Amino acid sequence: MKKKKLLFLRFQSGLIITIITLSVLIFGSGNFDFLSISPAVAQRISPSDIWQLVYQQLPDLSKENQYISKETGKVAENNTLASRLIRYHIYVKGRVPIYRFDWKLTLADYLNANEVIYEASYPGSDSLKQNPLEGDRTAIAKLTRNQRNKLVQVLVNIFNTPSSGDR
Repeated sequence: MKKKKLLFLRFQSGLIITIITLSVLIFGSGNFDFLSISPAVAQRISPSDIWQLVYQQLPDLSKENQYISKETGKVAENNTLASRLIRYHIYVKGRVPIYRFDWKLTLADYLNANEVIYEASYPGSDSLKQNPLEGDRTAIAKLTRNQRNKLVQVLVNIFNTPSSGDR
């Protein structure tokens, strides 16, 4: 009985030491690339250009860009459904933009089938006179399953494009 207990304690202490060592190596190096978008993706595509690529490939996707800017008092034409969807996905939820499943989770958020979208943190809530969340939810809900799948595929393709030097 004592031998089993000693073996168990040795295993536990070895496991704890291994975990601590790995933690120090990973977190001590300051390399947190696995927690964020890789610099290669950021260099390939400017975040302000991504939504335009989406609309080039999906011209029938609603722009939902009729909202008034708090700053200028004019229509914020560049603040579109696609731009808010991308910002919500990457910056609010912290989801990786290269995986279909993550985009499907984001669309499920819009359809009230996954996580709650909080109005206060939704892209555009701070810069537009009217929060665009409900309009965006309605626009996503109007899409057919096939259209949503195409949207997901377009987004994944855009974020997985080779760098301009490889084209």
